[in-house]
Amino acid sequence: MATPIRAPRINNNDDEVKVLAFDVQPGTLVKSGQIVGQIETDKAVLDVESPADGYVLGLLAKPDDVVKVGSILLWLGESPDEPMPEAPDEPKAGARALGETTAKARLLLSKHGLRADAIQPIDGRITVEAIEKHLAARGGSQSAVNRTMAPDRSPEPAPDVPGVAVSLSKEEKGMAATVLWHRDQAVAGYVEIEYDLAPWAEYAKRLQDEKGWMMSPLLSLMAWRLTQAVAKNPRLNATLLNGQRYEYATINLGFTIQAGEALYLAVVRDAGQMDEPTFVNALGDLQRRAAGHKLREAETSGATIGFSSMERWKVTRHIPILPPQTAFMVAHAAGRDGKGILGASYDHRILNGAQVVGALRHLARPATN
Repeated sequence: MATPIRAPRINNNDDEVKVLAFDVQPGTLVKSGQIVGQIETDKAVLDVESPADGYVLGLLAKPDDVVKVGSILLWLGESPDEPMPEAPDEPKAGARALGETTAKARLLLSKHGLRADAIQPIDGRITVEAIEKHLAARGGSQSAVNRTMAPDRSPEPAPDVPGVAVSLSKEEKGMAATVLWHRDQAVAGYVEIEYDLAPWAEYAKRLQDEKGWMMSPLLSLMAWRLTQAVAKNPRLNATLLNGQRYEYATINLGFTIQAGEALYLAVVRDAGQMDEPTFVNALGDLQRRAAGHKLREAETSGATIGFSSMERWKVTRHIPILPPQTAFMVAHAAGRDGKGILGASYDHRILNGAQVVGALRHLARPATN
């Protein structure tokens, strides 16, 4: 039976992706987990992996095509001469129904107080570009569009002290964008609790001995436990979008990693579907590659919750910045007298303190306690 490989979703706000390349051709034998191509949005590039073993029967897209998320990119068969199934028509992005509005365009329409039927579609759909053209025709400008996406702030005056302007690195730009979202969008709160270190230390040591792990898995196990708390309360795995709570379909856990001068938020995607050993190994792989500055862009974007620890530096309290479009990020810190500290930054538009404390209490105990 033939198996389709579909265009995955990279960003929850993007309904389309661009095909960059295929690494296989019809007749190629591929293995489960093998990379068959790459796709991108305007924010990230993602490898497409095969979900099964099989022969490539045919490609349904070509490089530079813009396709809908979930559309079939290629078919796999049990033999190279298996006929390729007839799939239902899956239009490219440019062939959409007249007036269909993208997710980003809907947000921009709301911010401007515009109706979709007032916008002239481009290639049959209403996009951010179409709205920008409409605003320009009314005497608006690109800068006017930008002002709707963030509060209007005057340029900062140059300091009175001589100095040199230094361009930000890619990681520093990402951090600046995160901080600005936290400042301009989220209504951030913070709470913390003490917890007993002994049960967690004993649990981590027992699993380390059983699995033969070289390093203590304590933080990784706590991060996995966080995904289980989130699975019980989808409100933690959400953001506010157009006045509604937007609950994510998957749990993508962002984990802060300091690598030299760079601070990464490495993302374990679909973490809620992993068992403990799989999650620990996946996060360990991200940590090793982050140390070598070898993370792919798709591995530093798309977090829906976060976990940050400064215990290694004996910090007793830190209040992390919420990643864009998240509502919950755990802060793990050092305690004293056999106690540790668990805190959380949260978006008060989505969560209240009691809900956050409940999640922290769940996290304070290992799965077997």
